[in-house]
Amino acid sequence: MNTSNPKNKVGLLDLELNQLTKALFLALVALSVVMVTLQGFSGPWYRSLFRFLLLFSYIIPISLRVNLDMGKAAYGWMIMKDENIPGTVVRTSTIPEELGRLVYLLTDKTGTLTRNEMVFKRLHLGTVSYGTDTMDEIQNHLVNSYSQTQAQASGNNASSAPPRKAQSSAPKVRKSVSSRVHEAVKAVALCHNVTPVYEARGAAGETEFAEADQDFSDDNRTYQASSPDEVALVQWTESVGLTLVNRDLTSMQLRTPSGQILTYCILQTFPFTSESKRMGVIVRDESTAEITFYMKGADVAMSTVVQYNDWLEEECGNMAREGLRTLVVAKRALTEEQYQDFESRYNQAKLSIHDRTLKVAAVVESLEREMELLCLTGVEDQLQADVRPTLEMLRNAGIKIWMLTGDKLETATCIAKSSHLVSRTQDTHVFRPVTSRGEAHLELNAFRRKHDCALVISGDSLEVCLKYYEHEFVELACQCPAVVCCRCAPTQKAHIVKLLQQHTGRRTCAIGDGGNDVSMIQAADCGIGIEGKEGRQASLAADFSVPQFKHIGRLLMVHGRSSYKRSAALSQFVMHRGLVISTMQAVFSSVFYFASVPLYQGFLMVGYATVYTMFPVFSLVLDQDVKPEMAMLYPELYKDLTKGRSLSCKTFLVWVLISIYQGGILMSGALVLFESEFVHVVAISFTALVLTELLMVALTVRTWHWLMAVAELLSLGCYVASLAFLNKYFDLAFITTVTFVWKVSAITVVSCLPLYVLKYLKRKLSPPSYSKLSS
Repeated sequence: MNTSNPKNKVGLLDLELNQLTKALFLALVALSVVMVTLQGFSGPWYRSLFRFLLLFSYIIPISLRVNLDMGKAAYGWMIMKDENIPGTVVRTSTIPEELGRLVYLLTDKTGTLTRNEMVFKRLHLGTVSYGTDTMDEIQNHLVNSYSQTQAQASGNNASSAPPRKAQSSAPKVRKSVSSRVHEAVKAVALCHNVTPVYEARGAAGETEFAEADQDFSDDNRTYQASSPDEVALVQWTESVGLTLVNRDLTSMQLRTPSGQILTYCILQTFPFTSESKRMGVIVRDESTAEITFYMKGADVAMSTVVQYNDWLEEECGNMAREGLRTLVVAKRALTEEQYQDFESRYNQAKLSIHDRTLKVAAVVESLEREMELLCLTGVEDQLQADVRPTLEMLRNAGIKIWMLTGDKLETATCIAKSSHLVSRTQDTHVFRPVTSRGEAHLELNAFRRKHDCALVISGDSLEVCLKYYEHEFVELACQCPAVVCCRCAPTQKAHIVKLLQQHTGRRTCAIGDGGNDVSMIQAADCGIGIEGKEGRQASLAADFSVPQFKHIGRLLMVHGRSSYKRSAALSQFVMHRGLVISTMQAVFSSVFYFASVPLYQGFLMVGYATVYTMFPVFSLVLDQDVKPEMAMLYPELYKDLTKGRSLSCKTFLVWVLISIYQGGILMSGALVLFESEFVHVVAISFTALVLTELLMVALTVRTWHWLMAVAELLSLGCYVASLAFLNKYFDLAFITTVTFVWKVSAITVVSCLPLYVLKYLKRKLSPPSYSKLSS
């Protein structure tokens, strides 16, 4: 139900180029109509119109698509070969430029900002709390408790029921803490879905013997479970002395601090579900035949099923503010008769045809009453390496970060502050739970009065706000420096992404590590998956895959920025290449009485777009304005890209004017300087055109790469070498003369020198933001 059909993603740069290509097509039609009009519509004018459309067709940059796609493939290769972000995979070759245009970054919390590696930090029993520095006390309590039990059992040579009765009548004070610690640790060690796994050692023939005589060696044991929280709890019980050594479908074995093996028969298991938010197990102690129902779950779900207490809610809040994930553990002792009654009703409910799920849930709920609250556990999910500097870098780059998580509000807020997503000094507005239109209106008004504060909101409140005040809410939320949405469903995450796209028109990026983030990743303009503990679903569904969150900084600041700037320069240059030759054709036709006759024929036109200019133009994919280290050090450079100034109507018009100027100079100069033969016009103008293109590439380049110089020399070499074979187009005797050389040089200088002067003056008078850094 949480999956959605992925859309085909198209980059913003491609959409902008489509608009410019449409403008060029209109210019082509307009120019052809003007030429036919100036011709006076004489004769079969429609034939002339189509001839002009073909002659000026170079205005449409058909080779642009090929060059861009090759460029995108090159960017992808560079990203995957970058040693600073090892393990990064580019899964799409269509949108690398999107990495340079992002305004909103929507991130998951668990496994994305955090490692999804859980460490047990706190055990709270109501009157006493144990932290990492007092775990040895728990160990001592367990050792004493189990040694006493063992001594009493050996003394009575019977079950531990009589000593229990004796204990309950004894004074409560000191014994109570020790027995409560014992009960709490035992409950945590029994109530889970963890299975200990032992690596097979020795040859295949020895396997049976090894299994029969397995010594449960600690260094050979690993735990497997559906959740890292479960593993953390069982590892903690092992560290304090109560070790889970074996588990199958029907039984569990625990090893006490003294080495004694306790066997428990598993009678029923109730797995965790997102609806119930709790899991339970009914076990029978083989040594005492006692039946106990253990249950653990989220405080929201457990607060209604445990006996009245005055500390649970407060302590849950305290732990959440420390960034700990909390679980409430409770138990209920059952008599044999109570269990048999439950089992018969439970089996009957499972066999019912109608409303089976509801009936089973109702039977289980009959047990979940007045349970004895044992303890509250706190587990910490540690932040990933370099999360804080990465988030700070992204903020400085003008990217607004939204955290969308399924965790509870306090935990999400604490992680947001500890990761510096929300500054500790920054005002935070926690959106009160709202259920109606009136409440949402009041809360929005209260939020509107606050300025420059982070927003924290739950999924339920968000849904109500979006139902009644979608536009107002999104508008206010977009002004916040950071937004934290907790208790978010996967479909809600995708919905938020789509809302941002619709209301702001800005580019969004979603990053996550689990299957619940896939819909958000697919909905965003650019999806990044992290290969974490929750499998590779997000990684495989994403456009880019990274091993760690910190790699996003370099991916965006260096590769995203370079990809966009390079593609913008490359696409405008390819357009310029077509416009120049079309301008020359227009001037030529105008001079010769608007005749629809081609200026260059055959191989010259093919060679111009391929062998003679392709390598230098494509080498622009290696260009960079600042070094990668500088781009990382000054993320503010990234801000300029969101304005789209590298490729805009203004820059496009500048290139059109350059093309018209150069095309006019090249053709006019050739017509003025040629002497008698028309073939001389072709030789002079075409050679000057090729040289102008090569010089324009040199003018556009900001940082030279040795491959750029090779491309320039290779193209020039190819052209000079081909002159010997192009006697059909050139007069070989003329092109070897000094006259030819000076005429070509003069025209090339006139077409390029003014542009070099203008570029120098622009850099002096109005330098770009990166020029100070590159110098």
